[in-house]
Amino acid sequence: AGSRANGAVYSGDLRTGEGSILVPGVPGRVATGLKFDNRLLFVSGASTGRAWVYDADTGEELREYVFATPPGTFINDVVVTTAGAFFTDSNRPVLYKVPLAPNGTPAATFETIALTGDYQHMPGFNLNGIDATPDGKTLIVVQSGTGKLFTVDPETGVTNEIDLGGATVMNGDGILLHDGLLYVVRNRNNEIAVVELSPDLSSGTIVRTITDPDFDVPTTVARFGSRLYLPNARFTTPPTPTTPYDIVQVRA
Repeated sequence: AGSRANGAVYSGDLRTGEGSILVPGVPGRVATGLKFDNRLLFVSGASTGRAWVYDADTGEELREYVFATPPGTFINDVVVTTAGAFFTDSNRPVLYKVPLAPNGTPAATFETIALTGDYQHMPGFNLNGIDATPDGKTLIVVQSGTGKLFTVDPETGVTNEIDLGGATVMNGDGILLHDGLLYVVRNRNNEIAVVELSPDLSSGTIVRTITDPDFDVPTTVARFGSRLYLPNARFTTPPTPTTPYDIVQVRA
């Protein structure tokens, strides 16, 4: 779990929550989207315009990337495929790609992929959560301010809107693709929209929602077995040094 206050990363036990700080906080840093892959931890830096890669065992910083210069940037989430790590920017119509070597080592440089096609950049908060099909050939993103979902070609940046039949997933934040179902965390709605996608990903239907009385503005989701885990960002609660935070476990 990442800190929006100083970029620290906490590592804890799934069952008990007991753990410790893996990545120490640094003034001026932020940690929003996190992805673990190949013993590496990829971290989005929100309004800093930066991202980092850490050793997931030791917390050692291995890479730092300056994707964009503030203001007007918000590096929000990240997904890792065999081709690279792809980061969303909620304030710019682009993705940032960090290429990966065959052994998973991240490159020292990055690529900026301009988005074209159905996606239209709007005032306010745009691209947020991101995931990928198992083969890594298609990315899926959610646009928070409109509640729309899009597929993205990771090589060209061409987007296609996923037809939800008039429905939306407004306030969509972190997303998770699993066995043809897309779990979309709707942060301030305190729910998960479960979208059943067509095989070609051109359309989807919201088949159910998942709620829990313990949700307090959850922002992202991870899965282990048949359970989903959602950290409460508690955006409506003024943060203090003693404000408690937790992760809610629900059935998928």
